[in-house]
Amino acid sequence: MPVVMVVDDSPIDRRLVGGLLTKSVNLHVEYAADGEEALKLMERSVPHLVVTDLIMPNMDGLELVAAIVERYPLVPVILMTGKGSEEIAVQALKAGAASYVPKSLLQTLLLDTVENVLAMAHEEQTQVRLLDCMTGCSFVLDNDATMIPALVNYLRRLIRKTGLCDDTDGIRTCVALEEALNNALYHGNLELDSASREGDRAAYRALVEDRRRSEPFRSRKVFVDVRVEPLQGKFVIRDEGRGFDPQKLPDPTDPANLEKLSGRGLLLMRTFMDDVRFNDLGNEVTLIKKKRVVSSNGWTS
Repeated sequence: MPVVMVVDDSPIDRRLVGGLLTKSVNLHVEYAADGEEALKLMERSVPHLVVTDLIMPNMDGLELVAAIVERYPLVPVILMTGKGSEEIAVQALKAGAASYVPKSLLQTLLLDTVENVLAMAHEEQTQVRLLDCMTGCSFVLDNDATMIPALVNYLRRLIRKTGLCDDTDGIRTCVALEEALNNALYHGNLELDSASREGDRAAYRALVEDRRRSEPFRSRKVFVDVRVEPLQGKFVIRDEGRGFDPQKLPDPTDPANLEKLSGRGLLLMRTFMDDVRFNDLGNEVTLIKKKRVVSSNGWTS
């Protein structure tokens, strides 16, 4: 059962808020009189969410938000704002608070806000625990382009969690992965060449949908195997198309080919990854990303 800590220096307001929260049978409520007491209680048992007043003695809500963000970054904080505390509330939101509810609207908004934030926090906490336990994973995708951004976003979080890349390099890595996944879907499984994209966009989209509904294209899958560790990430993407001869691709680094769609994905993959290898059939690509290590003399490797 999720535990919500209510922090308020007014005993009456604490019980009022607690009463509103206990209208949900799925919540357990704990109480603290100010930020200092809240942190002491959290040292013994960390709640799933904190609801706090802003104006309190000893440690106010703004200071409490900053402390929770630093010590318990996965615990969201919801502010209870009163008239005259708007400026502090904005500061607290910038400092990391998840949401706020005006005290005049507690009865209307508080329970829904708490339940919504808890749901989002639970997903994030579950993802982090999962990533802590995982160095490798596999996915099998249908020919559904909407799944590619979702998978790339998941891989971005995995890369960030392991510390393989900084934010900038992580974005570039995910761009390369997205290109490889799109190639597997469109060029591999659906057997669409780059030239077909250069014509009418509506006609191209109609062709994509037609092939997605037709055999043998409809039953094909994209297989993704991922292993991400602090020093190296390995991404293997395989489609069930007929494959191709990678040697016959136009050189994407040739200035004459930079404006062409053909080879653009390969250029991005080779630029952003440390190694890109195709199998003999041409329906599987392995992308390697290595952590950049800065030596004492300033060189990177």
